[in-house]
Amino acid sequence: MTEQRCGYIAIVGRPNVGKSTLLNHLLGQKLSITSRKPQTTRHQILGIKTTDSAQMLFVDTPGIHGDGERALNRFMNRAAGSVMNGVDLIVMVVDRGEWRDDDERVLSGVKAAGVPVILAVNKVDLEQNPNQILPVLQSLSERGDFAAIVPLSALRDQKLEVLEKEITARLPEGPYLFADDELTDRSMRFIVAEIVREKITRQLGDELPYATTVEIEEYDDKEAVVHISALILVERKGQKGILIGQGGSRLRQIGSEARQDLERMLERKVMLNLWVKVRAGWADDERALRSLGYDDGK
Repeated sequence: MTEQRCGYIAIVGRPNVGKSTLLNHLLGQKLSITSRKPQTTRHQILGIKTTDSAQMLFVDTPGIHGDGERALNRFMNRAAGSVMNGVDLIVMVVDRGEWRDDDERVLSGVKAAGVPVILAVNKVDLEQNPNQILPVLQSLSERGDFAAIVPLSALRDQKLEVLEKEITARLPEGPYLFADDELTDRSMRFIVAEIVREKITRQLGDELPYATTVEIEEYDDKEAVVHISALILVERKGQKGILIGQGGSRLRQIGSEARQDLERMLERKVMLNLWVKVRAGWADDERALRSLGYDDGK
């Protein structure tokens, strides 16, 4: 009988280093939303990958950063920090091109966790001269006692098998905790809300960087068609106008792109209705954030 290993792996790093892209490519399908805008990920998201020899329980986290002025930012930092307590292994993702103060902040938390740490050096495909990677890896190796350092490209699926091998070797022996075909412990309502928010962030990241959140008011899963109603919350009236667009054009485009993603995921027709509402100060109100499903990891 094949020896089975199972454990939780935290994927951590500063904003915009490619944590969610890495999770999606490790899983072989999209779970975490992505965009070029930092802090796109706001929640802890569990992604489950099962092989013959291991069940890897990946926890994607919000990027850890120094801006804690808003309640939303404090929630994201606490959520990212708390997940490092209680995991079996940490994968710290860094950008091969630069080391920032936020990387140092993440590393400090990683060292305090007291578990093995694999350093994933992302975006090496952007380095035109492969020989330039060696001094980068040498410099990074001196920053901490890493169990392994893996240069890779999450977007291009380069060296992900090496990372998986390093992860599997360090997981504890034990039975699987989830069924072989499970991808996540999150509900479809959560995933729908995240997909809608991804489309907003990709289209309006400059105009509305962090001003929106999404609530699912209806998720009616019928045999042939899934009916979904989603409420998009903004903080000010002017933001509502930007989101809706001239004659509703922007909102229709967001809805169309989200619906296409959902139909591919669910393999069924989706009827998606989007509404926009102003709720002033939601991102600064910790009680409101909890009611919207934000978990600070306490």
